[in-house]
Amino acid sequence: MSDRQATLDWLGDPAVFKVNRLDAHSDHRYYATVEEAEAGAPMKMRHSLNGSWSFHYAANPSSRPADFHAEGFSTAGWSTIQVPGHIQLQGWGQTQYVNTMYPWDGVEALRPPQLPEHNPVGSYVKEFDLPASMDGRPVHVSFQGVETAFYVWLNGQFIGYAEDSFTPSEFDLTPHVRSGTNRLTVAVYQRSTGSWLEDQDFWRFSGIFRDVYLYTTPDIHAYDLEVRADLDETYRLGTLSASLRLAAEAPAGSYARLRLRDPQGAVVAESAALPLDGARASAVLDAGEVQPWSAELPRLYSLLVTIHAPGGELVEAIVQKAGFRRFELKDKLMLLNGKRIVFRGVNRHEFNSRTGRAIGKEDMLRDIRILKQNNMNAVRTSHYPNQTLWYELCDEYGLYVIDEMNLETHGSWQKMGAVEPSWNVPGSLPEWRDIVLDRAASMVERDKNHPSIVIWSCGNESYAGEVIRSVATYFRERDPSRLVHYEGVFHDREFDDASDMESRMYAKPADIEAYLSDDPQKPYISCEYMHAMGNSVGGMHLYTELEDKHPLYQGGFIWDYMDQALVRKDRYGREHLAYGGDFGDRPTDYSFCGNGIVHADGTVSPKMQEVKFLYRSYRLTPSRESVAIRSVALFAGTGHLELVSRLLRDGVILHEESAGLDIGPGEEASVPIGLPEGSMDAPGEYVIEASLRLRDDQLWADAGHEVAFGQTIIRVEPADAAEPSLPAGEVSVVEGDVNIGVYGRGWQALFSKQAHSLVSLRYGGRELVETPPMPLFWRASTDNDKGTGMPFTHGAWLAASMARRCAVWELTQEAGTATVAYRYVFSTAPGVELSVAYTVRADGTIRVRTAYKGAAGLPDLPILALAFKTSADLGETRWLALGPEENYSDRSHGARLGTFSRAVADLPSRYLVPQESGNRTGVRRLDVLDAEGKGFAVSAASEPLECNVSPHSAMELENAAHVWELPPVHFTNVTIAARQLGVGGDDSWGAPVHPQFRIPSDQDYAFEFILGPSQD
Repeated sequence: MSDRQATLDWLGDPAVFKVNRLDAHSDHRYYATVEEAEAGAPMKMRHSLNGSWSFHYAANPSSRPADFHAEGFSTAGWSTIQVPGHIQLQGWGQTQYVNTMYPWDGVEALRPPQLPEHNPVGSYVKEFDLPASMDGRPVHVSFQGVETAFYVWLNGQFIGYAEDSFTPSEFDLTPHVRSGTNRLTVAVYQRSTGSWLEDQDFWRFSGIFRDVYLYTTPDIHAYDLEVRADLDETYRLGTLSASLRLAAEAPAGSYARLRLRDPQGAVVAESAALPLDGARASAVLDAGEVQPWSAELPRLYSLLVTIHAPGGELVEAIVQKAGFRRFELKDKLMLLNGKRIVFRGVNRHEFNSRTGRAIGKEDMLRDIRILKQNNMNAVRTSHYPNQTLWYELCDEYGLYVIDEMNLETHGSWQKMGAVEPSWNVPGSLPEWRDIVLDRAASMVERDKNHPSIVIWSCGNESYAGEVIRSVATYFRERDPSRLVHYEGVFHDREFDDASDMESRMYAKPADIEAYLSDDPQKPYISCEYMHAMGNSVGGMHLYTELEDKHPLYQGGFIWDYMDQALVRKDRYGREHLAYGGDFGDRPTDYSFCGNGIVHADGTVSPKMQEVKFLYRSYRLTPSRESVAIRSVALFAGTGHLELVSRLLRDGVILHEESAGLDIGPGEEASVPIGLPEGSMDAPGEYVIEASLRLRDDQLWADAGHEVAFGQTIIRVEPADAAEPSLPAGEVSVVEGDVNIGVYGRGWQALFSKQAHSLVSLRYGGRELVETPPMPLFWRASTDNDKGTGMPFTHGAWLAASMARRCAVWELTQEAGTATVAYRYVFSTAPGVELSVAYTVRADGTIRVRTAYKGAAGLPDLPILALAFKTSADLGETRWLALGPEENYSDRSHGARLGTFSRAVADLPSRYLVPQESGNRTGVRRLDVLDAEGKGFAVSAASEPLECNVSPHSAMELENAAHVWELPPVHFTNVTIAARQLGVGGDDSWGAPVHPQFRIPSDQDYAFEFILGPSQD
């Protein structure tokens, strides 16, 4: 097609989505020698064009350099840009985050396929010298990812046009490439018809953001290779089918050979010479009894394909990894190799906080190791095909993949949460059918050889209709070895046949149970659940418990893997992680991009502690005599693990032992442990802990990595269970007009009749109370709290925390003690009373008894606590509690009882928006210390407590939208609670915390603790 035929009209025409683009094909690599192929060496027949390109940015097509592709056009004065990379992250245009709405909503009134007037254009120029090895040979260019539409010229000649940001677009350069220097020019438009199909919940970028390379091919070239490694009905015997599609008809007498090696390198099957009949060849190899592939045992075979010229000369060598597995739907169950699979999965965007979706191998390796280390076995590629390397790593490391095509039209059918598909695309509109089917084919043809991919997905949140049904039909006809997924049929059951499974987003556990209990016709997965925005993932166990209750419940995928936050500098040049709106982007959905169980810098968030535990494959229940182990693994035994058992008393390790294991998949066993005789005779709280750890290094973790644990807590009471006696000695009381002083040897406490609290506590002359303990009913709102409207519905408790009135105070003295008690009332919580009694004892410890009297008609309590401030010099903590990471009443299954230490500065979690974080449940003892280990301790007097120690108060956190808005640290804030509301996580836009994790305000509560000096 000549240059004159290239037109901007293509951008807004759904019928034009590729011009001169080559057909999609498999992502196999090919070489000139067998040695290179088997070594997986870099391809010599590729030449990278990554790096620095000349660049011009135009805000609109009218201001672009229209003739920049012409030979002789000077780019003097142009800037340079790095490829791969996003335009918006390299200094041009507007970085923008939106979720469901289209990015031009409210700016321009558009309906598909109209395009906004504001359509930034990036003009790229790359001069390259044609490699000598390509001179005189066919030359093609591959763009692995360009967002969203682009035109290509070489040496002034129009080459082609393509859309679809997330699958390769390749073009033949051969007619116009020349020896020596060549000039490749690319015009990238941010908006096109593809923009209506790419309304994903992510940052809206543009540019050449994946690799670009030239490639040549041998004289006889396998343009496409398809390999299917299937199992028979016994799941033991393997058959490998391979088919080749050549770039051109091969000369008569050309042939191919196939050789299959097992994971250990032994040859298990070979073919005879296969005549290359025209442009195709195929063969079937009987592999005999094989080692099946699974995420637990990702055993890969190597298929060597050699292509030979008529005289026998080797022309091309290919090594394609293959995994023998069978994924099928049988008796309404999804089965892998004959066994019911449960997806313990997560949704994952490709993301890096500095480079956006332009990620590299190190990003992928980090991600896959984190997934494996935390017991995840599945990934949904939300919501577009990923780079080829990701699938290769999933094959190798072992992850099940839902491969999702690049389709989301969320804003066309859902407006502010309401389903309103009046102008939905693609719907059943015939003009959108081909562009959507092309995206499906581009994904399947590239990715079809990866055993990790078990399900094709028709895209995300695009409602329903005939177009998506046609995609599902295409998937099934093209590849019957995989199942088909699409959640959107939930909104229109006329198109229920578009999905092989019932897939829902953010359904509550009760709703899932209702489906599973009503004669379901399909297995169920939650393609998105546990919306992990900010401090979330509470109640996840209510979902994972369904695995054992309902066979047709086959798991889910957490939303999502990583916060989509970008590094930005503030006005003072300091870097921080920023979210929507921080770049001046409007419209925006602000911090809704922060939904990850991993922080945007790639570090694991505290939420992962719960995920790892609930996704474990081994359930451990220790007792005094043994550890009961139940394996829910499907294929892997325990030969790679060792069992480490420990006995602790009041947090101190008394005994540790290890043992090997030999438990088969799905089996249960009891492993004896040898606790020393009499080791649990003394009074105290004992923990018997069992831990399964890697015996040897694995690809994804080092030896010693813990994969699962279990604990049993046993309380041994003293033989004489009488009330412990008071410390010996007397206290001295001085009652003044305003204050009440209580004194002893080396300590003093001061209570105020005016401030109505403990106002001073000194041990060894050091003041520990900077601001007095006061009732606290409010926690800094979490993202989920805001989503349920808690700041509006529960605001009375915020006001009650800010101000109260002391109705009565009282001083009483007994032998060896003095008690000062206060009773508070609250204007915004009529009928509620909170009494706090401080009993000072001769050793300087204070027993604090708190009693809450409830009242009807008030919302649930966010927290029931006392809070005070101490000096920021007390910046270290030591805990005997559930930990080591933060935990809450509905997110504590993954926490363990033990002793751990942490700096106060490190206790709050680094959520994008400051909010409640850092809580620990099951607190037996908490020490707040200075650098020399001196300070004070809080000990549970009866029932364990919940505690939070933070550099910032709840009110400071409540009033900050970013971490950099928090004031400088002057205090250590200590919150001692009877209970705190769970964090929830079913969703972040209205789902309440489950009832069992709430605090009804009309009930009475009491808690008590002992405040005293720390002990070394």
